[in-house]
Amino acid sequence: MFKNVIAPIQAWLLSQGRCVGCGKELSEGKAEKKSEGEEKVVCACGRIFIHDTKTKKYRRALLEEV
Repeated sequence: MFKNVIAPIQAWLLSQGRCVGCGKELSEGKAEKKSEGEEKVVCACGRIFIHDTKTKKYRRALLEEV
């Protein structure tokens, strides 16, 4: 039940380009080129995201991408 409440809020934050943990702008995080069209972004709170530069969308990084 708890996940059903939190998931839409996290999806909304990611669509706004904000961290799901602290709410800071992900554009201010440390970006590192991962591959063609993708960047690995580390937020100030330590969460890791993948930024698709073609579609300009963020998503949480999978364990094997860390």
